[in-house]
Amino acid sequence: MHYTRLGTAGLHVSKLCLGCMTYGDPAWRDWVLDEAASRPFIKQALDSGINFFDTADMYSVGASEQVLGRALLDYVPRDEVVIATKVNYPMSDKPNAQGLSRKHILSSIDASLKRLGTDHIDLYVIHRFDPHTPIEETLEALDTVVRSGKARYIGASSMHAWQFMRMLGVQRQHGLAQFVSMQNHYNLIYREEEREMLPLCREMGIGVTPWSPLARGLLAGSRKAQTLRAATDKPAHLWYDHHAEEDAIVSAVAQVAAERGVPAAQVAMAWVASRAGVTSPIIGATQARHLDDAIAGINLVLTAQEVQRLEQPYRPRAVAGHD
Repeated sequence: MHYTRLGTAGLHVSKLCLGCMTYGDPAWRDWVLDEAASRPFIKQALDSGINFFDTADMYSVGASEQVLGRALLDYVPRDEVVIATKVNYPMSDKPNAQGLSRKHILSSIDASLKRLGTDHIDLYVIHRFDPHTPIEETLEALDTVVRSGKARYIGASSMHAWQFMRMLGVQRQHGLAQFVSMQNHYNLIYREEEREMLPLCREMGIGVTPWSPLARGLLAGSRKAQTLRAATDKPAHLWYDHHAEEDAIVSAVAQVAAERGVPAAQVAMAWVASRAGVTSPIIGATQARHLDDAIAGINLVLTAQEVQRLEQPYRPRAVAGHD
């Protein structure tokens, strides 16, 4: 496993991040693994050299944080890992149990720390943009979180580049803790981030940690297998499977993989990991081979001709994943 700085921050993370949305409570989503079934994947990630783990308070309504926190406490010293969690989405039907208000952020950080069983979070991420809260309020609350020592760094996730730049500008103008990362939607099937967000992140020294690098399994061929998640994953059905060129992209990935003698997932991961500015793609795993393929993929070097074949079928599409 190789390690790199998260953008221009001093924090070093593995070139692959284990996403923990699939670990927690099956009552939240049918395809989520319970704690006993989740722990082997966290251990496998650690044994493979992964030190970067991503979760969110809304995953299994807090259970994902609990599962991850207990496993990490059992397996490694706290300082050996980088834990990221997120805040924004509703945690109940109460009016203040959601969003990026000062009230919700300061309450949520304490709740996440308790569930994770730690006194600090390494990377605290706003889970999308909140149009209903003044950005100054959000950014001042995040600054309070950092200055209190409850989070070491802060990050953002999918939003328009102008929204992110406006937030970065306010942080710099007022001397507030600054975002060091952007967790955005990016893969061979969805490349709209190349227009503005990725160039902005490169210019501003922001680390990029893409989610859904395999397009929810579409690029790996698992959608055709009609797994439980493939059949019930409503967001994926909205984001993908609506454009003719998607089949051409999936086919190109399969062809390059066949020529290389490797699974398609490795080729799709290799492409994402090699894009300029990308720091650490976030991968979910519910089978041991998922992590094995992801790790092999970030070490696979594609030729310029292979990259051209993979990218050629792409056509511009509507923004997806900001909600």
